[in-house]
Amino acid sequence: MPPVENPPAPARRRLGCPLAFALVVLILALLGAFLFYRAETWPGRTTASLERVGREARDEFVRLAQLQPRVTINDRVYLEQTTTVAQLAVLERQVEVEHELLHSWAGSTKRVKLHGTFAVKAGFDLHKKFNVDIHPQGVLIELPHAEILSVEQKRVEVLALENGLWNRISPNDIEHELAALPELARAKSHALPAEAEDTFTRQFLEKFHPSQPVRAIFPAPSPAG
Repeated sequence: MPPVENPPAPARRRLGCPLAFALVVLILALLGAFLFYRAETWPGRTTASLERVGREARDEFVRLAQLQPRVTINDRVYLEQTTTVAQLAVLERQVEVEHELLHSWAGSTKRVKLHGTFAVKAGFDLHKKFNVDIHPQGVLIELPHAEILSVEQKRVEVLALENGLWNRISPNDIEHELAALPELARAKSHALPAEAEDTFTRQFLEKFHPSQPVRAIFPAPSPAG
């Protein structure tokens, strides 16, 4: 039997070139279809991802404050603010203050000195606005400023109660001195709201950390007093 001869090299090249071209066209078509699919589904996938971030933020607010904040996604409202409680106390401090009345009249002096112990609580009024604004580029948390929520008297001690010979201590004197004590405790705790803001923000961001950058601000004006 005569030996079988291989086809000449040019013929093999003619067969291989269309096959390679068809393979390249198929790969390009598949790649184009994949990119088209990704482009078509990107808005839905992005929205779903941002909604998941919104739910995570809502859940963390509920855990810390029993509050659902107002959540906007790409400037559209996703959740409205709701709450079951009026206030959130973040910090409580025991504060001790003293106040003294020393009054002289016609050479007669009366003296009242009181010492008070108070529990001062700082936190948030949950009826004010809490906003979570979510975009693909980042998450902005807007909170109201914290404030002194309560000044609760724990104990009052009389350190001095001295009548003058004709300058006597009146019930109004005692009432005035007692009323001054909680105001002194409030004034002494002026830094507590800022500490409450820092504490709440830290606790929130310890649990809430999406892929986007997160920034917390306190745009509301501080309450008077």
